Amino acid sequence: MSAITRDEVAHLARLSRLALSDEELDHFAAQLDVIIGAVARVAEVAADDIPPSSHALPLTNVFRPDEVRPGLTPEKALSGAPAVEENRFRVPRILGEEE
Repeated sequence: MSAITRDEVAHLARLSRLALSDEELDHFAAQLDVIIGAVARVAEVAADDIPPSSHALPLTNVFRPDEVRPGLTPEKALSGAPAVEENRFRVPRILGEEE
């Protein structure tokens, strides 16, 4: 027996304001039935003695340690800018801002 019927898919489509053809309703009903079956199989495998986890393998911190490194000087950062003003990028005014 299907876990989800064509009528339930039509109801969900109406709630979602989706216009689905008869072929699409049949197609989505079959797909959703497969998905619900897969979730049910996973639920059967889950045991009370297995703690829930977000990953199959334990994770350790994958970040590298912070190192201080020299950055760009203002001159180098602004060297390729089309326009510079007061040691900053100059960009066109937007939204009618006042000075």
